[in-house]
Amino acid sequence: MSNGVPHMTMTFLLTDIEGSTRQWEESPHMSDLVDRHFAVLREAVNDVGGEVFATMGDGIAAAFTSAEAAVHAAISAQLEMPSVGLAVRMGIHTGEVERIDDDFRGRPVNRAARIMAVGHGGQILLSDVSASLVRTGPSPVALTDLGTHRLRDLTDPERVWQVMHPELAEQFPTVRGLDTYSNNLPTQRSSLVGRERDVDRVIGLVKQHRIVTLTGVGGVGKTRLAVQSAADLLSRFANVWFVELAGVADPEDVADAIARTLGAGAMADPLAAAGALLCGEPNLLVVDNC
Repeated sequence: MSNGVPHMTMTFLLTDIEGSTRQWEESPHMSDLVDRHFAVLREAVNDVGGEVFATMGDGIAAAFTSAEAAVHAAISAQLEMPSVGLAVRMGIHTGEVERIDDDFRGRPVNRAARIMAVGHGGQILLSDVSASLVRTGPSPVALTDLGTHRLRDLTDPERVWQVMHPELAEQFPTVRGLDTYSNNLPTQRSSLVGRERDVDRVIGLVKQHRIVTLTGVGGVGKTRLAVQSAADLLSRFANVWFVELAGVADPEDVADAIARTLGAGAMADPLAAAGALLCGEPNLLVVDNC
C-alpha cells in the first residue's frame, strides 16, 4: 500500500487493429467490424477471468491475475479474428501497478502498449517476464524468441517473445523496434512525460514541410522533443540521422559534421558528399544546436 492505493502484480493485454485508419476510409462496414471485434475480445477476456478496463481507439486494455490467462485470452481472440475480417496485434506484459477505482496505473501498462505497437496484425508478443511466467506455468505455451529491441519512449530495451499456436500464423515481418530502422538516435534515459501534444505537433509539421525548426531558451527540452518526434517517425524514412553541432565552432564545418554523421567524412567536398548520400531516398536529419 502507498498513500492508501493498493499495489498488485497483474498481467496486461493491449490490442490494436492494424491498418485501421485506411480501413475506416475504405470500408463502409468498418463500424460493424470493430464492434464485432470488441465483442470477441471481451468474451475471450471474460472467459478466463480477466477484466477489460479500458478501450482506446480500436483496441482494449485488459488485466489478468496470471500471464497464462492473458495468453490464452489472446490466442482465443486471435483464432476468431479471421472470421471478423480484421488483423489485430497484441502485446502482453506483467508487473506491479496501482489500482485506482476501475483503472490500473503504472509502467507495466505502458510497456505492454509499446510491445503491442512493435507487432503486426495476427501476432501475439510477450515481454521477457511474461514469457518466463508462461514457460513455467501449469500449461506451457510454445514461444519463439524474437530478440531484444529498443521500444519507443522506454529507457530499457525489451526481450520480445512471440506466441506460437498451430492455428495461428507463424511468420511475420521483423518487429518494429527502434533498432529495426536505420538510425543513430541517442538512447533516452527517461520517458517523455506530458508532452504528447508537442510531439504530435512536431510530427504533423514534419509531414507538411521539408524543414522544421524548434526554438526556445536553453534547457527547455528542444533536443528531447526532437529526438522523440524523430523516433515516432522512423517508419516513414529510409534513414533517420542525428547530427550533433554542439562542438562545431565554425559555420564552414557544418557540412563536414553532417557528412561525418552519414559516413562520408574526410571528403574534399563534404556538402556534395552529404547530398549524394541523401538523394534518392526519404531521409530525416535531426540537426541539434543548429
